Amino acid sequence: MTEKEGDYCTICGGIKPEAIKIKAILVDGKATGINHLDMIIDGVRGLNLKGDVAIRAELLRRTAEFNYIPTKKREAYADALLQTYKG
Repeated sequence: MTEKEGDYCTICGGIKPEAIKIKAILVDGKATGINHLDMIIDGVRGLNLKGDVAIRAELLRRTAEFNYIPTKKREAYADALLQTYKG
C-alpha cells in the first residue's frame, strides 16, 4: 500500500507549498517570516484575552507550533508579535 498520512509534495516529499502561509514581521528590525501568522492572530483575538502579558504568551505559544523561535530571540519575537497583533 502506498498511501501516506497527510498531504505531501510529490517532488520533495515535504509539505506542499500551498500549505505554507508565510507573512513577514520585523523582529529586532529584521524581516522575519512567520508561517500561519493570520491564523495565529485570529485565534488569539478569538480568546478575548485581557492584558499584554497573556496576549504575548499566547501569541508566542501558537507561533512556536508552526515556526522555529530561537531561545535568545523569544522576547523579541513576543514584542514583534504583540505589535503586529495590535496593528
